[in-house]
Amino acid sequence: MKKILLFGLLFSFLISCSKDDSPANEGIYFPPNGSDVWETKSISDLGWNQDKLQPLLDSLQNNNTKSFIILHDGKIVVEHYFGTHTASSPWYWASAGKTLTSTVSGIAEQEGLININNKVSDYLGTGWTSAPLAKENLITCKNLLSMNSGLDDALGDDVSPANLQYVADAGTRWAYHNVYVKMQDVVAQASGQSWDNYFNAKLKNPIGMSGAWIQSGGLSVYWSNTRSMARFGLMIYAKGKWNSTQIVNENYLNAATNTSQNINQAYGYLWWLNGKSSYHLPQTQIQFNGTLIPNAPNDMFAALGKNDQKVYVVPSKKLVIIRMGDSADGTNFALSDFDNMLWGKINELIN
Repeated sequence: MKKILLFGLLFSFLISCSKDDSPANEGIYFPPNGSDVWETKSISDLGWNQDKLQPLLDSLQNNNTKSFIILHDGKIVVEHYFGTHTASSPWYWASAGKTLTSTVSGIAEQEGLININNKVSDYLGTGWTSAPLAKENLITCKNLLSMNSGLDDALGDDVSPANLQYVADAGTRWAYHNVYVKMQDVVAQASGQSWDNYFNAKLKNPIGMSGAWIQSGGLSVYWSNTRSMARFGLMIYAKGKWNSTQIVNENYLNAATNTSQNINQAYGYLWWLNGKSSYHLPQTQIQFNGTLIPNAPNDMFAALGKNDQKVYVVPSKKLVIIRMGDSADGTNFALSDFDNMLWGKINELIN
């Protein structure tokens, strides 16, 4: 009898030790791929303030929003479309899509195709900039992901060699610059595939996203429906997993969503970070003291795009929040006054 009991205890112990530690076993819900099914969770189940939902939606509508989603542990709590925009309507991610490039760069690194600490010219050859060769060879892939390449950010969106000119040594100056798109060329060259094909195979299809890269002003901009943006945010929230599949390495993702250089504390690998003591913004070399979005939780990190395209990820609150639309308060390139106002409304709902 004792032997049977001991065996039972040992068996239970071994089973508990072998359990998959995947997010699915931690209570995170993942919607099925290729389906419109997406489980929901009610505001009352979460103990949120139902009376504050309509003021939030009214504020979103009054600020040119087209779509808005709140996920809690992957399940939809709020999903609303404004005007003629629908669940199937595509919209552009603008610079929020930079985080797609960051993520796929991490996938390429985990597959051994690239090393982000290597210089860009290892993959693209020399002469991809107009910088002196010695200066060009200082620029690593990590510099592109961290926005500290040292190239001139005042010459417009064109990333041809003639427009990529030296200003400072790589790593010594932070400046928001479209040169990050060269990481797409790096991945394409290293993988022997087009950027679109590699992106589709490694990220878009595995997590069930819709959408496509569309050329605009010499840059490739991602367009999708709102739920596809939510799928991406959910995968990031789940530490790089989709169900039990590790899409992007968790260690890389941790680096991507923490300070990547010593100039702009609020910037990782193309991700914006809240809760830091200072930050820089696009098109300025000024350091601003204080946190990026005071009303948002300190652990929040975000993909921020022109005209207020937003992906907010808040691990401590189990939240992923999506906003697509036109500019709420005038043209902007990432952060705007709308972020803090919106988080004030969100706080009234969730607290």
